[in-house]
Amino acid sequence: MATPVLEIKDLHVAIDGTPIIKGLTLSVKGGEVHAIMGPNGTGKTSLAQTLMGHPHYTVTSGQVLLDGQDVLAMRTDQRARAGLFLAMQYPSEISGVTTANFLRTAINSLRATQDKKPITLKEFRDRLDEAMRYLEMDLQFANRYLNEGFSGGEKKRNEILQMLMLHPRIAVLDEIDSGLDIDAIKVVAKGVHSLVGTEFGALVITHYQRILAYLKPDVVHIMIDGRIVKSGDKSLAEELETKGYDWVRQEFVHEI
Repeated sequence: MATPVLEIKDLHVAIDGTPIIKGLTLSVKGGEVHAIMGPNGTGKTSLAQTLMGHPHYTVTSGQVLLDGQDVLAMRTDQRARAGLFLAMQYPSEISGVTTANFLRTAINSLRATQDKKPITLKEFRDRLDEAMRYLEMDLQFANRYLNEGFSGGEKKRNEILQMLMLHPRIAVLDEIDSGLDIDAIKVVAKGVHSLVGTEFGALVITHYQRILAYLKPDVVHIMIDGRIVKSGDKSLAEELETKGYDWVRQEFVHEI
């Protein structure tokens, strides 16, 4: 299978006519981990939601391509089947649907797209148990309704569990470290690293450097006012940790 490539070209996005993303260009390839950092209100979560087709966000110009396909022309479910995955900042609770049933249904939906037979119950349970143990999750969570009554940390691990089971081509992780203690952050990072390879790349959106210390991103981008204003290696995140965003803002103002 070819190495996946997510290309975002001069993307402009608005909410109710108000510009939120203002000409963002970014490319993520398989085998790469990119991180986007930036202050609150700069458009990071808006970018993640736009990539998965949230109806509140209107793309006014620009392109988003996954393996050369026009992502913006796809429905949300089609984007997921094409290999785009979003781990949400605030995962939804779905009463009446167990985590196991949700995952098996999602896997079989993908397999149908690939002209494969549905996964057998034994193969599914074996894969699910292995992934849950890898993420240090209680196996009983598979029988609970999706995210219902889960703590914030449990919901985030459940997002990574979904990623491990579905094997997307490009994953967008929106503040996956929010509310996690250091042990949970290590587990989340381990889950991401287990997939990173020529057939998988990740775009991690975060406020903090602490998860990046474990994820070790290839590229760190700083987002200000709906744009990528600076990119560098992981040392850029370390610099933000000590200096904050004011120096970047000042550079950005001077440039424009």
